[in-house]
Amino acid sequence: MRKPFATLALSSTLLLGACQAVNTTSGDAVGVERKQYMFSMLSTAQVNEMYAQSYQQTLTEASSKGVLEKNSAEAKRVQGIADRLIAQAPKLRPDSAQWDWQVNVIKSDELNANCGPGGKIIVYTGIIDTLKLTDDELAAVMGHEIAHALREHGREAMSKAYGVQMARTGAGALLGLGQDSLALADTVVQYSLTLPNSRANENEADLIGLELAARAGFDPNAAITLWKKMSAAEAGNAPPEFTSTHPSSGNRIAALQAAIPKVEPLYQAAKKG
Repeated sequence: MRKPFATLALSSTLLLGACQAVNTTSGDAVGVERKQYMFSMLSTAQVNEMYAQSYQQTLTEASSKGVLEKNSAEAKRVQGIADRLIAQAPKLRPDSAQWDWQVNVIKSDELNANCGPGGKIIVYTGIIDTLKLTDDELAAVMGHEIAHALREHGREAMSKAYGVQMARTGAGALLGLGQDSLALADTVVQYSLTLPNSRANENEADLIGLELAARAGFDPNAAITLWKKMSAAEAGNAPPEFTSTHPSSGNRIAALQAAIPKVEPLYQAAKKG
């Protein structure tokens, strides 16, 4: 049965009014200027809070299994690199200076790392040990992940999904989503970490991560050696989890190589500083 015209008109009006165009990062040397459309009823603070709950659950489970690395040399190494990257984040997104950044290392063979909404970072030892990452390469991994959080790619994907839901079922169904906080929390995790990012979002994370690492004094050329190692690992029977949720394209390395001259002055300035 076809919906009444008035209901469709109301849904369309609310959909347009519920979205706002934003640019989550600014002042970058790599030229990421794409406007993002966010669902206004799904605020940054709400997404950050929901993800923080899931993050703490992950840490609790890891601690109970004895695999949460707190005082190991590897954990201290990751924390040191993260501190340098986080210190530069406000230059790309000023309000990230107020985020409750957290950095944790989990002992696992998994070749993965992530940074969820609000600056919640997890690095798995497998990606460091198996790929034998240098500090510069590890900074490239973490810079890429932090860039996803700065750009709020998870919230952006959720906004698109909610917009489709509203268009299909009307405002009432969409408003109903907000009544189930558990379902919303699950959705935050799904769109922030487990679903593949779009090619455009991956490119943005590559470029912003490259700049972030350079500003922190890490060699941007390490992003090239990192993705070559990733490509070699993918050629095996079990592709790294990092690449399964971060689809790569044939021109990824070429795009990074083209951007390195833009951030090289930042790297040189950081080294002198």
